[in-house]
Amino acid sequence: MTNETDPYADTAGRAVLETIRGYGVSAVFGIPGTHNLEFYRPLADLGFRVVTNRHEQGSGYGADGWAQQTGLPGVVITTSGPGLQNAMSAVGTAFCESRPLIVLSPGVARGAEFADVGTLHETKDASAMVGAIAEWSRRVGSAAEAVAAVHDAFALFRTGRPRPVHIEVPLDVLEAPAGVPAADRLPRPLPAADGGDTEAVAEAAALLGAAQRPVIVAGGGATRAAAALTALAERLGAPVLTTLNGKGAVDEHHPLALGANLRLAAARAVAEDADVLLVVGSKLGEAELWAPRLEARGAVVRVDIAAAQLAKNLDPAIGIRGDARAVLERILDALPPVAPRTPALDVVRTEILREIRDTAPTTVALAEEIAAALPGDAIVAGDSSQIVYLALANVLRRSGPHALLYTPTYATLGYGLPAAIGARVAQPDRPVVAVVGDGALMFAVNEIVTAVEQRLDLTIVCVDNGGYAEIRQNEVDRGMTPVGVDLVQPDWAALARAFGAQGERVAAGDDLAPAIRAAIAAGGVRLVHVVQPAPSHSPEEQKDRA
Repeated sequence: MTNETDPYADTAGRAVLETIRGYGVSAVFGIPGTHNLEFYRPLADLGFRVVTNRHEQGSGYGADGWAQQTGLPGVVITTSGPGLQNAMSAVGTAFCESRPLIVLSPGVARGAEFADVGTLHETKDASAMVGAIAEWSRRVGSAAEAVAAVHDAFALFRTGRPRPVHIEVPLDVLEAPAGVPAADRLPRPLPAADGGDTEAVAEAAALLGAAQRPVIVAGGGATRAAAALTALAERLGAPVLTTLNGKGAVDEHHPLALGANLRLAAARAVAEDADVLLVVGSKLGEAELWAPRLEARGAVVRVDIAAAQLAKNLDPAIGIRGDARAVLERILDALPPVAPRTPALDVVRTEILREIRDTAPTTVALAEEIAAALPGDAIVAGDSSQIVYLALANVLRRSGPHALLYTPTYATLGYGLPAAIGARVAQPDRPVVAVVGDGALMFAVNEIVTAVEQRLDLTIVCVDNGGYAEIRQNEVDRGMTPVGVDLVQPDWAALARAFGAQGERVAAGDDLAPAIRAAIAAGGVRLVHVVQPAPSHSPEEQKDRA
């Protein structure tokens, strides 16, 4: 509490961070600034690990990587004005990909809102700016309001679609004694998970139990329901397809798993031919499907935490609003006896793999080399790079969710490396590898020194295709002479060494997998730079989205 000798002993900043710490969050990402110091003062005392990124975009993506490994919201602290604005790409990503994120920032003192007098970091309306992107943004008027906003954020993450929130604390509030009782800072009991409407659950169970060709599509909203999802698939003998955010919701080595391959016609046909299609925690967006919509011909059952998602892109016969795990467990309990069935999926798997390889042969061959070098428990952070979305996301099989960190819908550059840093902070005992293109790495290359400073074991595989190859092909497809896409490259290995990491250049082929394995085994921050072989320029590859 406050005392005469230390007026900063219990500020609003401390009350906010103490409340967040009570919910189990143990790391924060951000950059100290002139106006946010009272957010930073209590961090060491409260036991937070502090990650100082070299750009607030990296803070947001680092917090995202951390959140996916812990199931808790990532927390970002920015300063006012440009610091907050720098984090907006990460806020947009968290909103689009349904990731829990709390952004804390200071604001101008009460009564000085956009006086337009040239104060430091003056911004027209910071809270409105973030509110246009986040789930909500609140400029609070007291420490008690700030603490209440933290509690509301955690309730949202438990009971609603997880998305980013922003709490702006005016400087005069941030630096003043909190006056918030200790009891008000304690975690509030979170509401019980919603198991859905009983009648709808019973109807869904009857429909699924009578199905002859049931299929399950699992999205990011299903990742916390892995056990129930697997049990239901096994009871029904239902093949499981996932979105990229849902990747690993069912172990991708399971006999019923068909992977995160919805962009491929062979995989999509399995879902479209189902007589009953169960969609769990996905809006079935165009960015995942690489097609306007999934044309389901059978009855559709949808389960989602957000009611507004239940009819997005595909109308259901039965829509159940509720927590995925709770709803699936109730469906399992209500399921009538089902005759055991084991669908023959070998032919489908062969066709899916053929389609993957035919789409971009050179890139897929390289991705298969990388995948073969990775330990089975490795967490892989990818970027919006061809090596990831054309290949690695499909050929890499993971045994659990959140083992491939990626942004399939927002498709941002600069995500992979800081997300890998956040994942490694959260999971110090699992190998973490960032696989990124050269263009993507340049967006966040400064974060190499963050990983060095944090003393992390982290391997970075930089696949160099000479620039923005996807956009180059887009230009060629439109009859343009390529412009602005063939980029000058640094000496990547030397650049890594300049940051205090280790770096080496290897060729694709026999040298690549041993180099990746050696980098992981050696520990520390290590960059493996591989120049991608020239593409085959087959007719099929020329028609790639890339």
